[in-house]
Amino acid sequence: MSLRRLSCRFLLSVLLAGCASQPAPPGAQAPAERLAQLVVPGSTTRAELLAAFGPTKHVRFDSAYEVWVYQSPAGGGRFTEFVILLDPSGVVSKTRSRAPSLP
Repeated sequence: MSLRRLSCRFLLSVLLAGCASQPAPPGAQAPAERLAQLVVPGSTTRAELLAAFGPTKHVRFDSAYEVWVYQSPAGGGRFTEFVILLDPSGVVSKTRSRAPSLP
């Protein structure tokens, strides 16, 4: 199995485990509107993320890419996830939002 495929499977398992677990630890929650407004692919840096939102759950790969996950309260004890891919230079490469699952 290739390293890339193994990394993708690991990332998927981490993200799915995060979806099924308890709310994020302190410092990992941020308003969805603020995340969408301030996190700009190709522009926002790791340092800017830390300054604006604080540390959060993350996975660092051997390729030096990182995935960070912030959560936003969505009511009823549920959270929307905002997933950020940082490139090896520490700049946001991609983002995606995941709506909370229904109970």
